[in-house]
Amino acid sequence: MMSDSIKEASQQLTEGNILLYPTDTVWGVGCDAFSFEAVAKVFQLKKRSESKSLIVLVSSISMLKKYVTVPQSVIVLLKNSKKPTTIIYENPKGFAKNALATDGTIAIRVVQDAFCRKLIKRFQKPIISTSANVSGEATPKSFQEISQPILEGVDYIVSLHQNRVHAKPSTILKVVGSEVQILRA
Repeated sequence: MMSDSIKEASQQLTEGNILLYPTDTVWGVGCDAFSFEAVAKVFQLKKRSESKSLIVLVSSISMLKKYVTVPQSVIVLLKNSKKPTTIIYENPKGFAKNALATDGTIAIRVVQDAFCRKLIKRFQKPIISTSANVSGEATPKSFQEISQPILEGVDYIVSLHQNRVHAKPSTILKVVGSEVQILRA
């Protein structure tokens, strides 16, 4: 079952489509983080200003290092973190311009969820992950709370973990030079 979902979701990403999928935090809307058109579709679906940045998921620390400079202190932090942790990095490489924040930074999480990790490994590129809600609405804690416009606006819905409930978003940190700042604990 999971392998079929991974295969289909990866194919959808390759075709520039938008997914609704379970992550290690909340249900996410996602796409290829390198496709300007796909990222634009995510902003349009969420009715979100492009000045608001998105989170990107990678499958491992080694994948992360391909796209940003990761200080040793952050590698240690990621290896020891039990909780999903999103980190904002400077000077990312290769991402769609509209996936970056207005200051040119990008928020990336090394995903802990098995489905997401396997999907990203198969796809071989980072993917966008933003909460499955229209901007300004409450973040759904379960699949059942996702609104109709989101359900109808995505190209593919992953049929796994639809009974799981998530109450907490990820911790958010920011790397500035060699310093790490906590933005959301």
